[in-house]
This record gives sequence, structure tokens and C-alpha cells, in this order.
Amino acid sequence: MFKIKKQLSKLYFSSVLGNLSLTGAWVAILAARGYSLVEIGIAETIFHITSLIFEIPSGILADVFGRKKMLIVSTVMRMIGNIIMILSNNLFMVCMSISFMALSYNFSSGTGDALAYDSLKLAGMESKFERYESNQLIIYRLCNGISTLCAGFALTIGHRIAYGTDLITGMIQIIIISSLHEVYAANSKKETDSKIGRRLIACIKESFSFLKEVRKVMGLMLCNSFVGAFDILLLFFLQAKLPEKGIPEWSLGLALLFMEMGGITGSKLVLKLPELSYKWIFAITSALVMIGFLAEHSSFYFVITLGGFIAAAGDDALQVRTNAILQGMFPSEQRATLTSVESFSFSVIMIVLSPLAGFVFTYW
Repeated sequence: MFKIKKQLSKLYFSSVLGNLSLTGAWVAILAARGYSLVEIGIAETIFHITSLIFEIPSGILADVFGRKKMLIVSTVMRMIGNIIMILSNNLFMVCMSISFMALSYNFSSGTGDALAYDSLKLAGMESKFERYESNQLIIYRLCNGISTLCAGFALTIGHRIAYGTDLITGMIQIIIISSLHEVYAANSKKETDSKIGRRLIACIKESFSFLKEVRKVMGLMLCNSFVGAFDILLLFFLQAKLPEKGIPEWSLGLALLFMEMGGITGSKLVLKLPELSYKWIFAITSALVMIGFLAEHSSFYFVITLGGFIAAAGDDALQVRTNAILQGMFPSEQRATLTSVESFSFSVIMIVLSPLAGFVFTYW
């Protein structure tokens, strides 16, 4: 018998394992290894180029072959990336590792949400998805915050041991994912390669036909991606920027954790404003992210930290509301594919902004 609470608990636990890491402050780790902000910006660009290429195909594979299988593939990709980073001694190998990290992100980004929404739908509880999404963002922010709090420890033990610990959590995560119930997997019964090929083509056609007919969906995706890109880049580069502003080494991790807590605040606050229109949500959250960006130019590191907190609050509030609206509009057969399209739009924006942000945060 299908038990929705057990299913969601496993998804939450998997997210904890996937986001809790000694390598969360990877920008700070690369900076400590001697890489410049421009080189780090190049690595970030490689991440999003890889995402751009594989994001939508990964969603299609999840819709056709099953969401649980693709979550396992995601974990394996991350483990490969960890191994390459352990062996890396130049920017090329770092970028190769980052590419596998991107593939891990691709295979999980739309897949987990698709499995969760269809699980809730099966239980007649799809209205609870916004709360689920809020909880997932809380897990993401909290785990990222704890991970960045461990930045000093990671630098002390060295990047090789730090990335080695991720291999252990990856193996545990695979065990958890394997126990999930596959709620929807198109053509999950044995079938010929030709039928699988036809299903892949059909999924692509149906997904883009849906996007063409419901243009509001693309508008929501682009709005959310644009605001999210500004916040993500701000928090990434503040890992290296705060020490330049004079923050004591012992408090860097605490400052990064505090900024992540802004996301938790935003994701919880938006649940208390169910009647507020999306236009107002977008206007308010965009303003909050812009405040965070402007605060980065302050000479006081505590003002910069507060700005990061405010920006994270705006980003996650918009993310929760946008995803809840989108999942309610997506057909189940293309849910992972269409969710991946949103990540695709995010990658396009990040490819443009990442190297520009590296330049701005270095010289402006």
C-alpha cells in the first residue's frame, strides 16, 4: 500500500544527503587553492553550459524511464564529479568535475519535484505541494548553510578528504532512493527499443506543444530564473568577497549560514500570503534581491551579510510560489521534462551572467 508520508520523508532525507556536504563552500575552496574569481566564474559557466545541453534530455529520460532511476543516476554523476575533483590539479580537471556536478543537478532538478507532485496527486493532496516545496527549500538552505559553516574545517582537512566524504553520503543516498515508490513511469513495462524511441519523440513533441499553447508558463519560468540567477551569483561570490571586506576568518562560516537562513525565512513567509497575487510577489521579491546586490557595495561586511540574507529571502519566496503554480499546470506525462525546461532557462541566464558577475565582483 502506498504511504505518502513515508514517500515524502524519503525524498526529504535524500535531499538532506544530497545537499549536506563539507564542500558546500566550493568557491571558497577553489579560491584557497589559488584559483582567481575569473577562473571560478569560468568553472561556473561550464556548469551551466553542461546544464544547458543536458537539462531537457534528462527530464525526458525521467518521464520515459522513471523518476527513481534518474535520481540514482544523479547521485552517481555527483560521485564521479567528486572523484575527479579529488584528483584535480588544474582548471581543466576542475571544470570536468563541475560538468559531472552539473549532470547530477540535471538528473535531479525536475525529477524530484515531479515524483513528489505525482505522489501527492495520487494521495489527493496536490494542494500540499507548495508546503513540500517550501520544506525542500528549507532543507536546501539549511544544509547549504551548515556546509558553508564547515568551510574552515574543509580548508583545514584539504579538498581531497572533504570531497571524499561526499562519496560516502552518495552511497547512502542511493540506498534511500532505491526504496522510493515509482508513482509514474511512462511505459514502465518491457517494451522494444522502437517503442521507447517513439515515446521519447512523443514526449518532446507534447512538451513543446504545451509550452507553445500555454505561453504564461514560459513567462513564469523566465521571471523566476532571472531573479534566482541574481541571488545565486550574489551568494556564490560573497564567499570570496566577504574576506576582502575584512570579515574575521572565524565568522565567515557564520555569515554564510546567516545568509542561507534568509531563504528559509522567505520560503515560510510566502506560505502565509496565499491571497497575494503573483505580480506583487514578483515585484517584492525582485526588490529584495536588488537590495542585496546594492548592499554588496558597502564597506561594512555586516551590511553585506544582511543584504545576502534579504536577497535569499526574496529568491526562495518567489521560487516556492512559482513552482507551486507551475506544477499545477503541468501534465503528469511531461512533468519532469517541463520542470527541466525551467532549469534550462535558468542555465541560459546564468551562462550570460556568470562571467560578467566574476568581472563585476572583482573590479567594481
